[in-house]
Amino acid sequence: MEEKLQRLYFECLEELEKIGIIIKNNEEIGQIDISISKRNNKRYGACRQEEPDKTTKYTEVVNGHRYIRYAKYKKHMIEVSPWVMEMDDKIIKNTIMHELIHCMPYCNNHGNFFKAYAKNINKNLGYDVSRVGNKEEDYKKSGKEYKEQKIYNYKIICEGCGQVIYRQRYNKDFTKKYRCGKCGGKFKAYKIIYKTK
Repeated sequence: MEEKLQRLYFECLEELEKIGIIIKNNEEIGQIDISISKRNNKRYGACRQEEPDKTTKYTEVVNGHRYIRYAKYKKHMIEVSPWVMEMDDKIIKNTIMHELIHCMPYCNNHGNFFKAYAKNINKNLGYDVSRVGNKEEDYKKSGKEYKEQKIYNYKIICEGCGQVIYRQRYNKDFTKKYRCGKCGGKFKAYKIIYKTK
């Protein structure tokens, strides 16, 4: 499975190069390592960054709090979840592309720079890179049965547009730190109580 991941990773790098995005390990991007996650995560993948480039330090103010951020990092560790590796190659590559965007300067979140790269890749290479994926749909595309039972403990609702997000775990700071991606509204969290028969 690791061999398959490496093959698809290099295919992604070649495709990006064709549209002028050179992302191979270099001084601008940093070192990129890719592997299959040791944990069976529900998420598709993750990109952890280490060794921030101190020359790209900036301050971001979110809800009155100042945060120190870095635009670039010298090391990126991409992990792809084991269940993704059972999907169709196109879905695996879509996940790899998503995580590769996070390696680009100013793209370690899902902000405007991330969206611009995703739009370019989707338009020119025919991908469907987005902030979040749809597991049920991807299982169908891969011809696999979707069995995951959705049990969530929290329901988070945007007070602006009414968007609903479900979470198994809830961090108290979530409603303080984050705003709705659609309208910028505040979130309110509710505990879901399941009735037992």
